[in-house]
Amino acid sequence: MDGNRFAAIQGVMENMRLQAVALVPGANFKKIFARDFHLMERPLLVIIPAEGKAVAIVPSLEMSAFEKIIPQGKIFDKIFPWHDQAGYRKAFLNAADSLPQLKKAQRFGLEAQRMRAFEQMALQEAFPDANFIDAHVAISSIRLKKTESEIKQIKKAIKISENALVATIDEIKVGQSEKEIGAILLKQIFSHNADGIAFNPIVAAADNSAQPHAQARLDYRIKQGDPLLIDFGASYNGYNADITRTFFVSEVSKDNQEFYQTVLKANEQGRKISKPGLTAGEIDDAVQSVLENSKFADCARHKTGHGLGLDVHEEPYIMRGNNQKLTEGMVYTIEPGLYRKQGGVRIEDVVVQTESASECLTSFPRELMIVG
Repeated sequence: MDGNRFAAIQGVMENMRLQAVALVPGANFKKIFARDFHLMERPLLVIIPAEGKAVAIVPSLEMSAFEKIIPQGKIFDKIFPWHDQAGYRKAFLNAADSLPQLKKAQRFGLEAQRMRAFEQMALQEAFPDANFIDAHVAISSIRLKKTESEIKQIKKAIKISENALVATIDEIKVGQSEKEIGAILLKQIFSHNADGIAFNPIVAAADNSAQPHAQARLDYRIKQGDPLLIDFGASYNGYNADITRTFFVSEVSKDNQEFYQTVLKANEQGRKISKPGLTAGEIDDAVQSVLENSKFADCARHKTGHGLGLDVHEEPYIMRGNNQKLTEGMVYTIEPGLYRKQGGVRIEDVVVQTESASECLTSFPRELMIVG
């Protein structure tokens, strides 16, 4: 096997005593092969054994692209293409026949949060004696420590996002719908040279901003005094940004000022204390304590943050009870929020652990801002 390419995943297999790992398109696939494919109704799957070369099961329409980036023989022992008319069953069976060392495999690792049921069922038929193990967290651990190149690409995605947000807020006016503002934001993201979007932007005003994962409305027009929460991110070369800022439209009440400042204080605390050696739970505890010791304690609803990279949500999860220690190269969000019936506030930044401290990768202003 290609030691440089598969060293990390081989380490996972050794630690978990796995005899093989199966990967489908997604963040782990892109990390290993530097290219991703669509996850669709046609299964594309790679089987990496602990001993011997990997094999791939590939839809015929993807073969030319697959062989360009991953030539047969160099990384893979064999590639098994399949056509829509014939179906994929025989390709799975042939792949299993080419891996006799796995016929009696007892520990076969899967990306349980990524692989679909029909793919696992096809594997089960091909390897009837296999015991499939949920190895999703362990497999994804190969993405925990970001390289200098990966951090550079995340920074680029963030810079595109921040430039797009600056341009968007200049166009916000009283009377616009959340959908209209979202359309402006999308236009600006792509006009600033994003490859794509990390996720569908959340643009939520007034009571809709009280929903942490709100959907933009067409029938509500923003009004003076409304909170306006915008949570979004550009994607650059597969790496994602994730930023949230909450604005107020035209004016802000004293009560909303205090509400906002409480979230800002929690955000500042999280960025201030982040450093290698702390656990994810310790950071969440410090951030949540700011919210819980305020008059708005009953308005807190979620953990402090999550890892960021090829996936928008990945390890490490910044939440109480997570004893995972933060180490150099980890990238994650600090995004405390408060939510009540009349509206919500969330302020989200991205930090990376350095050798002895942390660096905040987002620079968009955090002080309370009036728009429109």
